Amino acid sequence: MRRPMVTAFFEEASKTFSYVVKDPESTACAIIDSVKDFDYAAGHTSVHSANAIADFVQHEELTVEWILETHVHADHLSAAPYLNEKFGGRIGIGTNIKKVQHIFGKVFNAGTEFARDGSQFDQLFEDGDTFAIGSLEARVLHTPGHTPACLTYVIGDAAFVGDTLFMPDYGTARCDFPGGNARALYRSIQRVLALPPKTRLFLCHDYKAPDREYYQHETTVAEQAANNIHVHEGISEDEFVKMRTERDATLAMPRLLLPSIQVNMNAGQMFFTENEDQAYLKIPINRF
Repeated sequence: MRRPMVTAFFEEASKTFSYVVKDPESTACAIIDSVKDFDYAAGHTSVHSANAIADFVQHEELTVEWILETHVHADHLSAAPYLNEKFGGRIGIGTNIKKVQHIFGKVFNAGTEFARDGSQFDQLFEDGDTFAIGSLEARVLHTPGHTPACLTYVIGDAAFVGDTLFMPDYGTARCDFPGGNARALYRSIQRVLALPPKTRLFLCHDYKAPDREYYQHETTVAEQAANNIHVHEGISEDEFVKMRTERDATLAMPRLLLPSIQVNMNAGQMFFTENEDQAYLKIPINRF
């Protein structure tokens, strides 16, 4: 099985890992789950984190073929448009983005000018689709549960699981956002755990489990199946759903959920504008 070259980048404010995935036989690469920095209190965005990726791509003289999202993130803004403007590359996400756009288009009263057909993205992936990164073949698994539009990208011996799984000592992602479903998440995780045991799993977030003092972003299917505290071998679907539902009821809303969703469902672009120079975010009051 082919082994892509994977370089991780960490944005500490949202605890997000982004990745550059390179074909070992060419300069072709994909960027996965990029971050645009956002100071919510000041209403100010910056591209410090995205520039770390950009500097790496330029230094290594890579060719960006894809800018991929594992899902519509609820805890950070995507830097996909910024990176696309610098390097090109097709912006891709799962076809179920349309479900997210319908749900949250109503939440934000986005109006008819906001397309709900996924057309803001260059590629909408169906379950089982394949695509190329240079000579690497990538395969798409729909892994809903955390959100309806979650994907896992399987690229050679590596899989990029988004928020489906965290490190084994931290568990799994929440499922209480609109469109989330704990039972769907359990079944999606089983699809991931059906990959070869040595498959490398690259995570989108890490929050450091109790008694662990450092961040981690990589594990394997075998490690998850044996040790994940929420969904290791022997835990039934009903047990997982009960645990996940009870745990989710105790969790606060992510600090950047409202700005993140409205930007990320629009492929990283802000779409509430007064003129060409000024963009706005909408904050629905008492909706959640």
